[in-house]
Amino acid sequence: MPTDYSSVSSRVIKYLRNGVVALSLSAIAIPALASERLYIFTENYPPYNTSETGKGYAHSEEDISGICADMVKAMLSRVNYDYVMKMRAWSYAYNWVQDRENHGLFCTARTDEREDQFQWVGPLASIKWTLFAAPDSDLTLDSLADAKNLNIAGYKGDVMSEYLVDQGFNVVMGVSSDVNARRLTLGQADLWVTDGLVGPLMAEEEHDITGLKPVLVFRETPMYLAFSTNTDPRIVADLQKALDEARAAGDIDRIVASYE
Repeated sequence: MPTDYSSVSSRVIKYLRNGVVALSLSAIAIPALASERLYIFTENYPPYNTSETGKGYAHSEEDISGICADMVKAMLSRVNYDYVMKMRAWSYAYNWVQDRENHGLFCTARTDEREDQFQWVGPLASIKWTLFAAPDSDLTLDSLADAKNLNIAGYKGDVMSEYLVDQGFNVVMGVSSDVNARRLTLGQADLWVTDGLVGPLMAEEEHDITGLKPVLVFRETPMYLAFSTNTDPRIVADLQKALDEARAAGDIDRIVASYE
């Protein structure tokens, strides 16, 4: 049977052309979506970041609340970036985020040592570097130097713990902070270095320990949403603008007030 080769050829060319156009569009669209997705990590550090599941990790923003978490959500609600939010152990998240494009971590203390390791969005809230003693302790300190020969409970990746290690203090490191109140009551540590709000709350929630004694507050540091250095600076600028707008609108003050 005779075949109309010209008709077949035209149809083939049409299909090929449409296919090329479709492939071209998907090639353009996929990288655009990928480049705009943000990966935001945090740790279980109530009241700043809190797991709603009762576990030390979470896979979605619906399971994450807290002062800093709510601030970050308020910021992200003002931009059009797609994002995912996860909760992991701090040392894991801290190492994972660095050098990965569009990866951020909160609440991260902004210090001189960390300044060039990240791009910063904030400030969000501030932490008070506090040394706590057990409820029945009679320990007193006039200055940080007085703790030089004492055993201090801390945890890996924590800015306060690492500062003390760098200064030559005896810090008993763990992978997380939730066991440190128990270390105090068991006599495994003389002091626990943590934030002034976090320490008593974590001690009561995790171990039903109340009455921790704040022996010394030796520093205060602002906390930020920290992005990897190879994240597009325009994204960081967009988020900083969104946070500034949320603060100007009173959203940030309302979040803080809701936790008081």
